[in-house]
Amino acid sequence: MQTTRWLMIDGNEATATIAHRLSEVCAIYPITPASAMGEWADEWSAQGRTNLWGTVPHIVEMQSEGGAAGAVHG
Repeated sequence: MQTTRWLMIDGNEATATIAHRLSEVCAIYPITPASAMGEWADEWSAQGRTNLWGTVPHIVEMQSEGGAAGAVHG
């Protein structure tokens, strides 16, 4: 019988995991309480963790909330 492996993570790490796996570019902006999501994505890319397409997402740290909004909307 196959055993199930459970992993306890918080919402920020869960969101960062999906975003990192589905993105080519991660635009991050450190703002509480979401700073941890950017830190996770930055750490994973620095470690060379790839996304679903086999490439490492490029991390871009935005300098303002306006820049972050522009990056999201294109």
